[in-house]
Formats: sequence, C-alpha cells, structure tokens
Amino acid sequence: MDCTLPKNDLLLRAARRERTERTPVWFMRQAGRSDPEYVKLREKCGLALHDLFRHAELATEISLLPARIGVDAIIMFQDILTLLSPMGAHFEFHPGPVLRNPIRTESQIDALRLYEPEEELPFVGCTLQQLGRAIGGDLPILGFAGAPLTLAFFLLEGKSPGDRATTSRGLMREQPALLHELLDKLADMTIRYLSYQIKNGVHAIQLFESMADLLTPAEYREFAHPYHVRIFDELAGSVPRILFAKEQPNVNLMVRSGADVLSVGTCVDLESAARTHGQHVAFQGNLDNRLLACGTTREIEQAVRSCIAAGNHQGHILNLSHGLLRETPFENVRLVVDICKETRLALTA
Repeated sequence: MDCTLPKNDLLLRAARRERTERTPVWFMRQAGRSDPEYVKLREKCGLALHDLFRHAELATEISLLPARIGVDAIIMFQDILTLLSPMGAHFEFHPGPVLRNPIRTESQIDALRLYEPEEELPFVGCTLQQLGRAIGGDLPILGFAGAPLTLAFFLLEGKSPGDRATTSRGLMREQPALLHELLDKLADMTIRYLSYQIKNGVHAIQLFESMADLLTPAEYREFAHPYHVRIFDELAGSVPRILFAKEQPNVNLMVRSGADVLSVGTCVDLESAARTHGQHVAFQGNLDNRLLACGTTREIEQAVRSCIAAGNHQGHILNLSHGLLRETPFENVRLVVDICKETRLALTA
C-alpha cells in the first residue's frame, strides 16, 4: 500500500479534527445517477449495474467523474452489497437490487461462507489500484462497506428494505439470537473487506448504516452499535474511519463507536454536536439531500453557508444527510462545491 498523503489532504486533516483553511466537500453517491456523464456512460456501455460494478476500467472511469467539479475526495464506484455475492447471496439489479432466495432460516445463515476478498473480489482491488494511478496522488480515495445490520436487512427482505422492513423487524422481535448470528458473520466479512480496501490504497473508509432511521433507540443499541464498535476496533490505527448512520440522533452513543468521524443527518444540530463532542470526533454532514434536489438556488446557498458556519472549519467535512437523489440537478451539486471554494477565498483574502 502506498501511504503517501495526497496533495489535497483537506479531508484527512478535517478527519483528524484539525482546523482547515476551507471546509472539504464530497457527496455520498457522487459517482452515479445524478451526473449526466454517468447516465451517458451507462447508456453507451449497456451493462447491467451488477456487471458494471465488476468492470474495473468502467468503475474507475465513473469513480473519477466527480473530480471535474472540484470535490475533495474520490469514492470508489461500487455497491454496499458487493461483498455478499461470494458469500452465496448474489444480488442483481432490475433496476433495484433483488435476491432470488432471501435469507430466512438458520440453515441459510450457516450456508453463507466467509472468504478472502483478494480471491473473490479482485475487481475491487483492481479498481482501487487503477484509481490510485489515475489520480496520481492529487486526492484521497475513499473506501466503504455496508454495516452488518444494513446488509442483514437486504438479505432478509431480498430487496431494498424501503421504510418497512417487515421481515427484518419481525426477526428482531421473535428471534434476536438468530439475527445476531447473521450479524456476527457479516461483521467478520466486513472487517476482511475493509482491510482489503485499505491494503489497496484507500485513505479513509466509511461504514454505511443506511437503515439506522428505521430503528428504535433500543434496536440501534442492540443490533447496530456493537458491530460498529467491533469493526472500528479491528481497523484502529489504519486510516480514518467514518460512521454514517442515517438520521440517527443518538450522537452520544455514536461517539462511542470508535469512529474518527461521524456523518450526521438533519436530525442532529451540527454546531451543538461539534461543541459537545468535537474534542473526540470530527463531523461530516449535514446538508439535506432533499433540499439539494428540490430547493431554490437561494435556499441551497443559505443552507450550505449555515452548514459551513456550524462546522466552523474545525474537524468538519461537508456532505449530505444521505446520498444524492437521482432527480438532483447537477448544477446544484456544482453550486455546493463552488460555495465551499468561495468561502475559503473569502476567509483567506
């Protein structure tokens, strides 16, 4: 692994809770469906999404697209479900993810196999290596994985859980020990997968708990938090670790996950959280992704400037409450980056 710091190290310095001359910015789902160049590439290549993820050259090209608008990090174009396929749970996208045989029984959980990512997912390492060569040390590369509970929800529902996740929530109530058995196995695999990404040159990793907004406080504490702690503990001392827990308000508990950076949603007052916990963790967020999709230019400008002010250029990475929505006008994405750059110039003039 090349441990050389990128020329633009704003994000890494912010992750270390340092004051930065301007607030670094990147977007969840920045390499994807809201970008017209991505749409053109998808139409031209004609590949199904599950095949596109396995095509290292195209995945590299897509990952790099946001660099042209000035983001401060490149995240690998991949899906949180990628690690599940070699385990025996292959999702296809039609267009959303579909698993033909959802996991429902203990025997199915037992049949899920652990594996070595370098043997079963070589295209991930290849993509990261190609990204490193293409970027040439200019920007940090971000890796990521789905958190165990989020992956479990997909496995149990056999599709995107939406806002109900009936089967998953039923298992929580009726067979919690069985769910923990599944989560243990997924945590083991997630540690291997993220370690593999780190070995292939990522400068930071993000753990996506994308189902956090569906959980009660007790459910989050029992079924999500312990596995965050376990994963981050195993990866301690490697690269900055970011926890994204979608619209999870319990910042006190999230701080104890071991993450270096907490990516918080609109349910969290960023300024208050940073004031209370800024000596222990950095923060990422928390611009409303729906506002970015549907708001006026004036509303977006005000929200971005308020977010930057709340972070106060101290241990803060600008990002969204969740991923970019498909309907987000790409000029709005550019606008956010431009405001971040302008704010820096105003502060250092």
